Amino acid sequence: MATSVSEQQKGNAVHRAWWKESTVYQIYPASFKDSNDDGIGDIPEQYGTVEDVERLIAGCHGREMRLLMDLVANHTSDQHEWFLQSRSSKDNEYRNWYIWKPPRFDEKSDRHPPNNWASHFEGSAWEYDETTGEYYLHLYAKEQPDLNWEYPPVRKAVHDIIRFWLDKGVDGFRMDVINYISKDQTFPDAPVDDPDRIWQRGRMYYANGPRLHEYLQDIGKTLTEYDAFSVGEMPCVQDGEEILRAVRQDRGELNMIFQFDHAVIDHGKYHKFTTTQWTLTSLKQLASHPNDTPTLDIYREQYLKKVRDNARTPMQWSSVSNADFTSHDVDPWMPINPNYTTVNAEAQMFDPSSTFNYWSSLLRLRKRYGDIFVYGAFAMVDGTSEEIFAYKRMFDHQQVLVLCNWTDKAVVWHPARHGVSKVKDVLLNSYGVSEKYRIASEKWPLRPYEATVLLIDSEVSPCSQDFYWPISTLSVRFFDVPILNVFKVT
Repeated sequence: MATSVSEQQKGNAVHRAWWKESTVYQIYPASFKDSNDDGIGDIPEQYGTVEDVERLIAGCHGREMRLLMDLVANHTSDQHEWFLQSRSSKDNEYRNWYIWKPPRFDEKSDRHPPNNWASHFEGSAWEYDETTGEYYLHLYAKEQPDLNWEYPPVRKAVHDIIRFWLDKGVDGFRMDVINYISKDQTFPDAPVDDPDRIWQRGRMYYANGPRLHEYLQDIGKTLTEYDAFSVGEMPCVQDGEEILRAVRQDRGELNMIFQFDHAVIDHGKYHKFTTTQWTLTSLKQLASHPNDTPTLDIYREQYLKKVRDNARTPMQWSSVSNADFTSHDVDPWMPINPNYTTVNAEAQMFDPSSTFNYWSSLLRLRKRYGDIFVYGAFAMVDGTSEEIFAYKRMFDHQQVLVLCNWTDKAVVWHPARHGVSKVKDVLLNSYGVSEKYRIASEKWPLRPYEATVLLIDSEVSPCSQDFYWPISTLSVRFFDVPILNVFKVT
C-alpha cells in the first residue's frame, strides 16, 4: 500500500542515531601501516597493549571520530588460557566453557566424531583431544574452539569483556558470526546434501539457534547503556523474518547485520566456477522487498585478487619501495602485491575519476543531505526497465532522484512518464560533469554506465511509484551507513 510522504512521516517517527549518520571504515591493523619497521602493521609487538588502545581511543575521540572493535564471541584461540584449562582434564573448572562430546564408535569399534558436521574451513567440525579422550567443536579452524554459551559463566565473561572496552571508551562492536553462538543441544547429524562428502553442512542446527535472540537481547541491554553501536555477522540464514527479529528497534538486539547471500548471488550450478545471469528487474525486486536489508557491496572490487589472504596484504600507500607500508629494507609480514607501483592510495587520491574520489563525493553528498539519504523514505522508479535503475529518496518537502544506466550503450529516459517534472540541481554525476542542459528536455540522454543524483521538484506525489515504503522499515540502503573496506584499492 502506497502512502504520501507526509503520511509516512506522521505514522513513522524518525529514530535518529549517531551511527546512522556515520561512515564506517574497516581496517586490518596488521596490514594498515608499519611505523616502527618490524614488518607488521602497528599495534606494536604481536597484539599491542591496553595502553596502546587507550591512546588510540583518545586519538580518535580527539578528532571527533569513533572507534569500533571486532568482537569474536563464538570461539577463542586454542592457546587461550580458558581452553588450555578446559582441555587439561574433565574435572577442570573451565571444562564446560567449551563444547566437549565423547566419540561415537562403529561396529568395528572405530572412533568417529560426535556428528557429521563439516567445518567451514575443511574436514570435520570436531577435533579429537588425546588428553581427555573427547572431541571439541570448532565450526571454523581446529585452532578456534567454540565457546559453550549454554554455560552461564561464559556469558558473564563475554559481558565483562564488552563492558571492559565500553568503559575504556570504545563506541561499539562488529560481532563476528554472532548468530552461531546458540547451538541445538542435541547436536544431531546434518542431512546429507552432498553424498560425495563425509562431512555435511550442519548450519540449520547452529545458525540462529534456539537461544540466539535471548543472548542478543542481553548484549543489547548492555550496549544501550553506553549508546554503543553493533553490527553482527549473520551468515547462513534464509528466513527474512528471522533476520528482522535481530535488528528491529523494538527488540533491542543489534543495530545492523551483515548478511552474505549477495556475495554468492552470481554463483551457478558449480558454485563460483560457473555464473548465474540475472536481469536488472530481478535486482529491483530484491532491492524493493520490504523484508530485506540491501546494502552496497564494494568489497569484491577492492580486492587485488580473489582469494582471502590477498584481501589482507599490506596497504599500498604509494609507488615507493614496499608500497610505503614499511621501510624499503624491511621484510613485511606478508608479501606486497607487485602491482603497488600503479595501484596505490596516492595514485587514487590524485586521479579525479578514481574509486576513492568518487566515494569521497558520495560521502560528502550524504553528509550535506543527511535527512534525505539517512532518514528519508524510498521509492523505486521505473521498475520494469532492463536498462535503467532509478529510485527516489524523500524527506519532508525534498526529493532526490538517483538515476543509473546499467548498460554499455547510450539510452534515453523519459522523466515525465515516471512523475519527474523539474530538476532543481545536479548533485553528482559519475562522468564528473553535471551538464544540466542535458536533462532540461522531455528526453534525458544517459551515457554508458552513467549514474547521476538529482535534486528534483517535490510537488508530484510518490503514490504513483512502483514501490514505496518508509525507510524506517529497512536498515541499510545505498547512502545509509556505508561500511568501507579501506585497506585495498584498485
